[in-house]
Amino acid sequence: MEWQDRLKAYADRCDARLAERLPSVSGRAEPLVAAMRYSALAPGKRLRPVLCLASAEAVGGDSEAVIDAACALELVHAFSLIHDDLPAIDNDALRRGRPTCHVQFGEATAMLAGDALFAIAFERVSGLGVPADRIVRAVQILAQASGADGLVAGEIVDVLTEGKPYDAATLEYIHSRKTGALLAASCEMGALLGGGDALQVDALRKYGTHLG
Repeated sequence: MEWQDRLKAYADRCDARLAERLPSVSGRAEPLVAAMRYSALAPGKRLRPVLCLASAEAVGGDSEAVIDAACALELVHAFSLIHDDLPAIDNDALRRGRPTCHVQFGEATAMLAGDALFAIAFERVSGLGVPADRIVRAVQILAQASGADGLVAGEIVDVLTEGKPYDAATLEYIHSRKTGALLAASCEMGALLGGGDALQVDALRKYGTHLG
């Protein structure tokens, strides 16, 4: 299979699983769920889940067993995009050629939709059918990549340096956390949950770090 076709096959599997596992649009929380699905299912490359699935296969694992972890990574990414687009941060009106979540649904609903996607991501990882010690470690990896020394750290430094001069070290700090941390986590989680040994997991984490 050509690599472009392989990437599309991974992405299509992720899209199908996301559509299946996200809450349905009904009930009293319908506006929230609609905003969640609008953002999480928006067209995109699905690079993070692709890396997770491919890493699981690279260590000889079954990628189907880690599909929910792959989707969790995309949900965290979607959460970050919703919040990044908000008026308080970038105030973007368009994302992937469509109105951003807060433009489409209102600022309050967008904020809550991002929060809900973030929560569901950890719910999905915690329910994987792999050994418990690997699940615990995967949760730690995702939390660290998302938090105060990962994605959010990169975001705050990006916000604080906007419109100001900055050096190469600051730029590297932003990129390595705002983008790189979650890409590294995608590879590391895929290898870990796919049954890789310590050397394989570390090698794929380093690959993801350099890619990021």
